[in-house]
Amino acid sequence: MNQKVGGLKIQFSLHKNKYCYLFPGGPLKAVGVDFLRKENVCLHHTYDYDNCSLVARRGQLFSMKLSFNRVLNDNDNVILQLSTGKQSCPHLSHLHDQPSITDSVFLPDDDERTEYVLNDTGYIYIGSTKSIRGRPWNFGQFEKDILDCCMYLLDKSQLKPNARKDPVIISRTMSALVNSQDDRGVLYASWSGKYTSGTSPLAWTGSVPILQQYYKTQKSVLFGQCWVFSGVLTTVMRCLGIPARSVTNFASAHDTEENLKVDVFLNEKGEKLNNLTKDSVWNFHVWNDVWMKRPDLPKGFDGWQAIDATPQEVSQGIYQCGPTPISAIKKGEVYLPYDSKFVFAEVNADKVYWVVKNEGGEEKYIKLREETKVIGKSISTKAVGKNVREDITDQYKYPEESSEERKAVETACCYLQSCNLGTLEDPSAQDSVKSDLKLGTEGDQALWPGQPIELNIVVRNDSLGTWTINFAASCQLESYTGNVEASLATVKQTIKTEGKPVIEIPLKIAADAYMKTLMVVEDELLVKINIIADVQETNEKFMEELYFNFEYPPLKVEMAESAKVNEDFTCAFIFKNTLSISLENCKLHVEGLGLFTMETFDQGDLAPGRIFKCKIVCAPRKTGLKKIVAKLTSNQIRGITTEKMICITK
Repeated sequence: MNQKVGGLKIQFSLHKNKYCYLFPGGPLKAVGVDFLRKENVCLHHTYDYDNCSLVARRGQLFSMKLSFNRVLNDNDNVILQLSTGKQSCPHLSHLHDQPSITDSVFLPDDDERTEYVLNDTGYIYIGSTKSIRGRPWNFGQFEKDILDCCMYLLDKSQLKPNARKDPVIISRTMSALVNSQDDRGVLYASWSGKYTSGTSPLAWTGSVPILQQYYKTQKSVLFGQCWVFSGVLTTVMRCLGIPARSVTNFASAHDTEENLKVDVFLNEKGEKLNNLTKDSVWNFHVWNDVWMKRPDLPKGFDGWQAIDATPQEVSQGIYQCGPTPISAIKKGEVYLPYDSKFVFAEVNADKVYWVVKNEGGEEKYIKLREETKVIGKSISTKAVGKNVREDITDQYKYPEESSEERKAVETACCYLQSCNLGTLEDPSAQDSVKSDLKLGTEGDQALWPGQPIELNIVVRNDSLGTWTINFAASCQLESYTGNVEASLATVKQTIKTEGKPVIEIPLKIAADAYMKTLMVVEDELLVKINIIADVQETNEKFMEELYFNFEYPPLKVEMAESAKVNEDFTCAFIFKNTLSISLENCKLHVEGLGLFTMETFDQGDLAPGRIFKCKIVCAPRKTGLKKIVAKLTSNQIRGITTEKMICITK
């Protein structure tokens, strides 16, 4: 017997109870209801949820067994009523894997459904455009209390029943509830560099302990940054059955003035001025894509939609972002809801460099360089079915400087606010280009904590002329959001290119100059070098910025390739300090979904050359491929991550 109740398609069969009283004329009473959990969770691909209730996916048939006190007669009338609300089972919800193809969040491709709904592990990409690294992340949407936590968030949202079936509303609501800014949501955001009152954003290896703690305490968890917000939001959306992926945009713009320009101000030494730079360019920023149809929009905007739980700018009065179709972002159609203007600027703004000079007691702003193709690079997510990075830049934007890309920018500009900086540019800078200078570095570019930074800044003259150059360079420590934490060195001199096609200016910085900052700031920092070359003869101005990441010794995991369910096996973690400095307050954070919950091992201080080894005994509860993720932090280094897979069999 099939029935459709409240949008749920239900198939149920009536069985007589073997203990029933066979009185044909007696009153009919229901004596039992069996949701046939074992059979249904297999059909609905919900068997991995650590939950004793039936978890059914929206739009797909499920069976149930009703038992009565006697055999049914032809004239018996049986009415089945299902309802949702506080007194009903909360797990017949907005879940989806293989429902009817008319469902608005149904992905037709089997591999994509497996990746974006069922996969409970993955990677979040970090670093910079020239140094992209995959950070393992356990999403863990099927783990204990995660579904209950997501249902708690839905209840907390106070959405009306009709709204709870709309993935547009659900995804926008969850982008607000995963941060704590307006509604005491899941994660408290902090970029302060001080995290002693909670857990450093760099220490998390997955979403599970965050959501479990929030569900248990109903208090916001400390602390999160963009990749943590994205990882948790991926977990929440996949848990609710909405296809989701974490997406990293490298060289990501934060355009506060909505003019499609990000202005960076430098002093005459080449140092960035935090107090003047209101806009910012993050080395990377991580948000989410969710897949859905958009019947609320004109035709052509179904598919991936960008959402973001990181609290950056308010939208409709609170910190939420999206969903906005990435196909609209690509075309510059930023009139569409929600927050399409902000997302478009993140991937397609121009970057303008200004030097601030003091002339006669007044500040003068001189444009050094305007870059139209350095924002929105190497947009990345984990590939479907593979542990490799997939570049999805072409889904967000057309190739740089193509006619389609320029048209998209022109289209977007029609809907963006225009903002005049009111600055003066030296008119002589408009002269025809005569010199041809290239700026860069040479030398060993591997930076190890505790070692001096030794680089040669290179000025290459590819023209035939001889030039006098006012040269300036600065070296600063920055966070990934572009905030300057310390100035390490500056170089300022006048150089002549006569007879020298290549000029090298040495830059050497002692380890003590940066180690103090590395130890005080509890974020992962990088080295940034700004180079300015002002040609006296032509008034041409050249500028280049370079980033360098610190490198660390490896963390190793030793264990068997396979193990059996409910049988113990040992996993060992080994680290040797090959650096020239002691590592203080070493902590090892480890997590294995289906194996053990997140644990932290306090290793104390580790002198140069010393090795630590710790073990954990695992008792696997589920079969299949399982991933163990480990992360080492200390006062000197903020995150060494490794992972290893193991196959659990019966």
